[in-house]
Parts: sequence; structure tokens; C-alpha cells
Amino acid sequence: QPLIMKSTRFLLCFLLLEAASTFKICSFNVQSFGESKSSNEKVMLSLVKIVSRCDVCLLQEVRDSKGRAVPKLIRDLNRYDEKHKYEFVASGRLGRTEAYQEQYVFVYRSDQVEVKDKYQYPDRQKGDVDAFAREPFVVHFRAPKTVARDIVLIPQHTAPANATKEIDELYDVFQEVKRLWKIKNVMFLGDFNAACGYVPKKDWKNIRLFTQPGFFWLIDNKADTTVRATTDCAYDRIVVHGDSFFQGIVPHSAKPFNFAREFHLREDEALEVSDHYPVEVEIKTTSSGYKDSPISYSRSTFTSIQTLMKVLLVLFFCL
Repeated sequence: QPLIMKSTRFLLCFLLLEAASTFKICSFNVQSFGESKSSNEKVMLSLVKIVSRCDVCLLQEVRDSKGRAVPKLIRDLNRYDEKHKYEFVASGRLGRTEAYQEQYVFVYRSDQVEVKDKYQYPDRQKGDVDAFAREPFVVHFRAPKTVARDIVLIPQHTAPANATKEIDELYDVFQEVKRLWKIKNVMFLGDFNAACGYVPKKDWKNIRLFTQPGFFWLIDNKADTTVRATTDCAYDRIVVHGDSFFQGIVPHSAKPFNFAREFHLREDEALEVSDHYPVEVEIKTTSSGYKDSPISYSRSTFTSIQTLMKVLLVLFFCL
């Protein structure tokens, strides 16, 4: 029995160390999130549980015209998770018509990350004006505990009928952001509608974010980011730029989060929350023993060092 207890303690210590050594970024199409949905206590509890798993969470399809739903979500988050302080930064209302507009909203733990800068892409590129239905609202986060340290997040919720063109246009946004801020640690995330009938196989060759070197698609075409059992589509994606940023990603951490299964919800109950699953990815932190930029190591060497440091820390603190 003492051996079993010791082994259990060892495992718990290792799992705690694993959980504490990553930084999670999420993206969630909340499907028409506004006053009506925020007044549903059951739905809000699910949303709070989903968002509280993330250090930074991009929300899309926020239709909070009265400006009450998002502040309520933040209040509920801070009551639910007292270990962290949650704040948000949001775009203006975006859309081609007054009748239908959305906001991009980044909810973040202000004790873990800070907003350094933000930039609303103007979408006035010469010869290609108004390429986006909802132009990206770009945010530069300072995340000092991560190996990346500085992270630029570029969100996009495409118009389904124009998904191929809008995903391709993100390459121009990248070039503009790189020129403005001189930062290469860039992550694109959101509901790209990048699957099924919206982006046919023949169209991928026309997407520079896919064909140009240096971009890593972390959610592949085989993923299912939809709640309905009758659909199987990788609409929601995460893409990172640069070898050093890619090496800072925790291997195999990019995936959809099936909250219906996790929270034991029926399909109809899950659909009250959203028709999309969130997608998420984890970034390594300096608490794992990395003080230098991961670019100085090969990918395999870096992973081996991470594993060794975790084992040594567990042996030191938990035995």
C-alpha cells in the first residue's frame, strides 16, 4: 500500500507539473452570442467552464449590440475561477450591413498575459478593397511565462461563400502586421469555414497561407469542429508562422475540445451553447526549464530536454 500511495503521489505531481507548464490559447465560435444567450444560466455555465480552461480565448460571432453579454461573461468567469483575473479586449462591430454585425472578443487572464498593442486591419488594400466580411482585429499579447514571450493573434471568421479568398487574404494581413510590429510569432485562428463544400480540395493551391513556406496548420482536415452528429467538418483552424514559434507548441496539443462529451450534454443541449466546438493549442512555458529561445534547438532535441527537465523536477519536489 505505501508503494501504491507513493506511485499515485508521483503521478499526481507529474500531472500537476504538466498542467502548470503550458499556456493555452483557444478559439470559439459562440454562435450568435448576445443578450438572449447570456441570460440562459445553463448555457452561461457551460461557456464559463469552456473559457476558463484558456489563458487567452478568442470569441467569434459575438452579437452583443447592447454591450451587456460580454461584461456578464467576464463577471461570471471571475466568480467561477478566483485563481485568475479575467479581462477582455474587443473589436468594434464589424460587418457589411447594419443589420448583421459581429465582434471579435479576446478574453484573457490578465495575471498571465497583457495586451501590448492592437490593430484593426483597414481592409482597404489597393485593388482589393473590402476583401473580408469581418476584417481581422489583430492583438499583440505579451506572455512572459511562455517560450514565445510575444504573440500576435490574427482572428478571422470568414463568410462561408467567400472562405477561400478570405483565408488567402490573411497572408496580406500577415505582411502588414510584420511590417508594423516586426514580430514573427504570429498565430491565425478562428472559424475559417475551411472544410467541406466551402473550401474544395482544388482551392487549396490558391491559398497563400497554405502554400507559402513557414506556416504550420495545427488543426488538420480530418478534425471535426462541429457539434452536430450529421456534420464532420474542420471549419475551425489554428495556424502558426515560423519554426521557432512552431517549436514552442506542445506536441499534439492542438485539437477541438468536445465540450458535449466532457460536460455530458445531449446534442440538443450542446447546440444551445454553440454549433461549433472550440479549438485549442498549448504553448510551452519557461517554467519547464527553458530560458532560451527554442530556435536554438532542433525540434527533437527541444522535446527531449523538456521531458528530462520535467522528470528531474518531479524527482526533486515529489519524492
